[in-house]
Amino acid sequence: MEYLARLKEAAKAIRELGSPKAAVILGSGLSGILPLSAERKKVFTEIPGFPKPTVEGHVGEVAVGKLGGREVLVQRGRIHYYEGYELSEVVFPVRAYALAGVKVLIVTNAAGGIRHGFFPGDLVLISDHINFLCQNPLRGPNLEELGPRFPDMSQAYDPELRSLAREVAWELGIVLKEGVYLMAPGPSYETPAEIRAFRAWGADLVGMSTVPEVIAARHAGMRVLGISVVTNFAAGVSEKPLSHEEVLQVTRERAAELGRLLSALIPRLPLP
Repeated sequence: MEYLARLKEAAKAIRELGSPKAAVILGSGLSGILPLSAERKKVFTEIPGFPKPTVEGHVGEVAVGKLGGREVLVQRGRIHYYEGYELSEVVFPVRAYALAGVKVLIVTNAAGGIRHGFFPGDLVLISDHINFLCQNPLRGPNLEELGPRFPDMSQAYDPELRSLAREVAWELGIVLKEGVYLMAPGPSYETPAEIRAFRAWGADLVGMSTVPEVIAARHAGMRVLGISVVTNFAAGVSEKPLSHEEVLQVTRERAAELGRLLSALIPRLPLP
């Protein structure tokens, strides 16, 4: 089945769960932070065309339910380029959500802290990104049904949504820092020399996800908000070796705070 036909089949399966206008992608170790009422869900393998996550900490399910009286889609776990998937498959879920009627996408992730002053456990609002993957999920024939050939990325992370997130965080007494996220291909962690180069480029955070999803979402006209959990110092910032176990541990320790922020934020999203 051709790619667009697969997307339409997936969108149909998602609409069977409900008609959400907002979606949240929960990254490493964050799958449990947004319980929904009247929840209906499907695992990835029950949705036509969805790839299967292979990484610990990524459940691989889509749920639709109510949060603060508002219907929302929550994707628990995500697909990564380093798992061996093509970028068109990595962004397949986001494109299916767009076809199903989602207008606002919130992306979350675990990230390494590059900027001096960023510490494990910090919540960071993503203001912009750097695509060090050096590949683009829009490469190839353009899907006119989704968006234009050359989408604008000058405000990839919506200014109004970022302002709202800062306001909600302030009201809750949550410290929400802000910075630029750089995506590296993975799965190996970055070298200290690479981190020094990334810092010189203006990167504050580094991770192995998110950027392709954001590009695909903006191509489809979705508004995007991104929040990272700093789980470790990036390579060379401290002398401690990096490990996925540490990433999951810190993420779980900070999951409740991110869940509190998102639970207060989602009901206030400006949706059509």
